[in-house]
Amino acid sequence: MFLGIDIGNTNIVYGIFSGGEWLPQIRVETSLHKNASDYERHLRSEFLEQDIKKDQIQQVVISSVVPGITNTIEEMVHLFLGVQPFLLKPKNIRQLQLGIQNPSEIGSDLVANALAAVHKFKQACIVVDFGTALTFTVINDKQKILGVSIAPGIKTAMKALSSNTAQLPEIPLVLPDSAIGKNTVHAIQAGILVGYVGMVEHMIKEIKKEMPTDTKIIATGGLSSVLKPLAILFDEIDLHLTLKGLKIYGENYPLY
Repeated sequence: MFLGIDIGNTNIVYGIFSGGEWLPQIRVETSLHKNASDYERHLRSEFLEQDIKKDQIQQVVISSVVPGITNTIEEMVHLFLGVQPFLLKPKNIRQLQLGIQNPSEIGSDLVANALAAVHKFKQACIVVDFGTALTFTVINDKQKILGVSIAPGIKTAMKALSSNTAQLPEIPLVLPDSAIGKNTVHAIQAGILVGYVGMVEHMIKEIKKEMPTDTKIIATGGLSSVLKPLAILFDEIDLHLTLKGLKIYGENYPLY
């Protein structure tokens, strides 16, 4: 079995590949206040619930955009699985060129996305990741990451709006039928969710002006299915894209 660990600003996602398929993802909130034992207890409980035998995990690859927690998760892997994890580092990926000014600044999750996209399609790609941030990673037909565009993610935008509004109710992530809000919840859904549809459409349109006509558009991230009108823009929606990139990295670019 392969275990990919995607450490994001909001959640840590564990993905296990077994028997030719991905098992249901395991998620836990990212917290700098937890230690390795805390994360170990959570993962142990999830393994028991899903009847996963820890001795079957043969390889672990980690992507982290939260440096303050990386060592904690590496320690947890040692503690629970007794496995030496690989840490994805963009500079070690020979297949992808990094055409950006400061390669050390690009998130390893975005590089994993790009690696999985070009590995499958072998042509120019735009990867739209609906996570804590909404990101557009652009790869040309020479397998070179040209750059990234970043906007606040949907939940991030909603949180920013509600943090200074004491009486604002919890807003369901449901795209409304009308762009004209009739109450507070509807108004915010319209402003943010309908607004994000327009933003994503426009961003893809503008990026494609600088790309070949046969560029593939791939969506990933936990909220990629919320904005249903965007589905026709995507050649593929793959919730496991980052994890697939970690698996490819582990198979081809191990760190010794």
